[in-house]
Amino acid sequence: MEDKSSFPKCQNCSNGVLIPLSDYGQDGATVKYKAWVCTNPNCGFSLRIDKGEVTYGRKVQQKV
Repeated sequence: MEDKSSFPKCQNCSNGVLIPLSDYGQDGATVKYKAWVCTNPNCGFSLRIDKGEVTYGRKVQQKV
């Protein structure tokens, strides 16, 4: 894993850093950096790309 200091500081809480997450698209192709999430668990800020639409501010939650 890369050094956390190379990632951008979270502008929402100023305590965490934003780390990239990848996923798979509908056709099974890898989608690099689909989301960026804050490492501070009390913040939970995220920036996501879903079907070409950018959303931000929602806490990332695990699917059940």
